[in-house]
Amino acid sequence: MTADGVRVEARYEPGPDPARRAADHPVVVLAHGFTGALERPGLRRAARVFAQHTAVITFSFRGHGGSGGRSTLGDREVLDLAAAVGWARSLGHRRVATVGFSMGGSVVLRHGALYLPPNGGGHGGRTDAHADTIVSVSAPARWYYRGTAPMRRLHWAISGRTGRAITRWGLGTRIHPEDWDPVPLSPTESVPLIAPRPLLIVHGDRDTYFPLDHPRMLSAAADPSSTELWIERGFAHAETSAGGELLTRVARWVVSSIAGRA
Repeated sequence: MTADGVRVEARYEPGPDPARRAADHPVVVLAHGFTGALERPGLRRAARVFAQHTAVITFSFRGHGGSGGRSTLGDREVLDLAAAVGWARSLGHRRVATVGFSMGGSVVLRHGALYLPPNGGGHGGRTDAHADTIVSVSAPARWYYRGTAPMRRLHWAISGRTGRAITRWGLGTRIHPEDWDPVPLSPTESVPLIAPRPLLIVHGDRDTYFPLDHPRMLSAAADPSSTELWIERGFAHAETSAGGELLTRVARWVVSSIAGRA
């Protein structure tokens, strides 16, 4: 249950060593992209790869899959992620990484900025809901971007009654009809607040939604001492395009970086 009362479906997978105490190994919380869900093939494939290395939590954002509520396209979704991270810690995990794709990539950045470790000065609420390591894949750097054809189609789908109805019945995604008020902290404004925690930004050179100026803007705004940027050749967009080799490298990076903070 989120802080604003939305019930979120989630699944826990204990990883390669189920007998090991949760407190002794990290967990990765995976955040899907817009129109994704817990049971969608792209997220399930990512979960299988990560589960070979560590425990995994997957969930559906509000308005998606079996979760309640309606999608706010990355705004209140930060509360969904906070609930999933809080659940991970309630299971005994002391080290939690968040990995988000596309919309989920923007959410993990905002969550990382708002939910800081204890005594870190965060203003997002629960101190048990912070992430220790953050990975953002295929995320936008700024809001209201319409510079590519897929993003223009997406804005049409979310902005009017007809588009929202098609998205609901065709893609199973329920969209909140109200505009943002206030406009949430942007991904580029969020990344400087994540340091000194490790941050990995991953983007494909064939991304048809967000061109390469987006990851470069994010990287430029972040703390260089704790941030890495990977521009992946041949990679398109989000979890639906992420292959096993890339997911394995990200999983290994997460385990290595989070172990260094133990």
